[in-house]
Amino acid sequence: MEPANLFTVLRRYWRLLAACTAAALVVGFLLTPAGDAVDNGKWQCKVAITPVAGAADTVRADQVLSYAQGSAVTTAAAQKLQVKDVAGLTARRTVAAESTQMLLFTTTGPTQQSCAELAQALSEATITGYAQESKKSADESIKRLQAQADAQQAQLDELQKSVSRANANDQAKLQPQLSTATAALTKTLGAIADLQNYSQTDAIQQWGSIDAKELGGSLLSSPSRGVRLTLAVVLGLSLGVVAALMLSRMDTRLRSRDGAEEAFNLPVIGEIPRLSRRLRRLHEPLVTARPADPATEAFRSLRSTLLLTGPESLSAQFGQGGLDPDDRRVRRAVEPAPVVLVMSGRSGDGRTTTVANLAAALGETGRQVLVLDCDFRQPELNAHFGMDEGPGMAELLSGEQLTDLVDLIRPTRVPNVALIAGGHATAYPAALVLRAGEVLALARRYADVVLIDSSPLLNANDAYDLVQHADAVLVTLMAGNVRPEEADRVSELLARTGVPVAGVALLGAEVATGRRHRSLRLPGRLGGRPALGPEPDRAELPRPVAAEPSRPEPRPEPRPEPRRPDHRRPEHQRPEHQRAADGRREPVYGAGEGGSRRDGTTSWGRRPAELPPEEPVETTMQLRLGEER
Repeated sequence: MEPANLFTVLRRYWRLLAACTAAALVVGFLLTPAGDAVDNGKWQCKVAITPVAGAADTVRADQVLSYAQGSAVTTAAAQKLQVKDVAGLTARRTVAAESTQMLLFTTTGPTQQSCAELAQALSEATITGYAQESKKSADESIKRLQAQADAQQAQLDELQKSVSRANANDQAKLQPQLSTATAALTKTLGAIADLQNYSQTDAIQQWGSIDAKELGGSLLSSPSRGVRLTLAVVLGLSLGVVAALMLSRMDTRLRSRDGAEEAFNLPVIGEIPRLSRRLRRLHEPLVTARPADPATEAFRSLRSTLLLTGPESLSAQFGQGGLDPDDRRVRRAVEPAPVVLVMSGRSGDGRTTTVANLAAALGETGRQVLVLDCDFRQPELNAHFGMDEGPGMAELLSGEQLTDLVDLIRPTRVPNVALIAGGHATAYPAALVLRAGEVLALARRYADVVLIDSSPLLNANDAYDLVQHADAVLVTLMAGNVRPEEADRVSELLARTGVPVAGVALLGAEVATGRRHRSLRLPGRLGGRPALGPEPDRAELPRPVAAEPSRPEPRPEPRPEPRRPDHRRPEHQRPEHQRAADGRREPVYGAGEGGSRRDGTTSWGRRPAELPPEEPVETTMQLRLGEER
């Protein structure tokens, strides 16, 4: 994996890296003692203890080992070393019986001196303590034997008196008792003498000198909190990187330009960087709220690419300020505005955000853009433009309110952009979309470009029903939201409709990886798969004016030259077709909330002018439920 791709993966899974690092820090903190401890295992010292000469018969190794392992020895060593942490000293020493006549103390320490001092202190404490314990035990035995000797001496004195008073025959009988008493007293006095000698000398002694050697420490064995936490961070990051790479291998969702082009078999005509949470909360298109933001430039790039590869009417001079209002209205009557359907495979693909910002970007070119919110399941376009909810496409298509299209066009704060909101859908949304053909045919007369927001194609059938009324389709994709099989399904459904697809707008784009695949087919001005079926007949759409969109100038002959409207001219001096148009309401097509109508109500659109009387057409349309033309 290339370094750039590795950093992209790590940035994508930064939460996983942070979680692994935090978990490792917690574990390291809990396993490390408070403060900076000392590495007590750097040096090791050994000292042996054996019985003194001649005391091997009286000293028992098990008794000495039991005493050496007791707390009295460690406490005495701590007092000698002036150390208060007795438990710490206990952890630094071990004692074991090497043989029946030898005990071995093993101590550890951060330095050779501290290690040797601890071994010497333990050895002296054991020798001195055991000697004291032995003397104490001997003194108790001497007291007991002394009492026994006193009793024997009294008995012996009584026997001697009896012998002295007895005759010869009785003395012979008492003589064995006198001998036995004398022997017992002698034995007791001998034991007392031995114990007195034993208590006056040491029973055990140190054997040889202290053996010290350096063990050496390591970072892994260091008990220092700083070192342990540093190691925990390194270990946590390593585990996080491994887990991120494994998840990246298992994750097949589309994130890069190459992956999107390969999955959709469509060119990516726009790459929008990921928006921050603060930018996503704006109640205004990013193009107008942050004109210099990199994402705004990306939306402008998408607009330019769409103008170059989309329908010819999009890239025409019409809508770029070269025509006056009357010329604009007459030309709209002859060449209805193109309809661009913005759709996505799944929800969360940035479809509504793209519609709002693309409309604002097109408005910057002078084109008057009409946005239709046909997402009746989750209408959100009004929130993106900072507008309140109100009647819209749902009421218009269901016929619940007998209103005209121009009454529902609402100006926005974005220049040259107006909106028909989604409204409040009370009927089944699929039934509403089936009646959208007449509305879209009429909407072409009120703008230079018509943008449609729809429901996700894989979640609902609304977009598939709307695509037949569009001149071009723009697919949006949020990086990491769609899998290749879902993208292939979207591409297959679009190929069946035969409607030209401009391409894919990739939001939250990442750095492209690998080699670019340039085998995409780009038929005509629009890129995408070739249609699997015949192009649908657009002549069936109920448009107010029948005209060939491919002809550059399909205006009927003879045609009066359009003039600029002059409201100061008398009614009888104005052209007949303008008088007919003025008989209807002619709201001013304005930017922002400043549009006004003659009857005093606000409106965004302006009714298109009718054709000259030489070729009259029907321009009225009643959009009522169940009513046919």
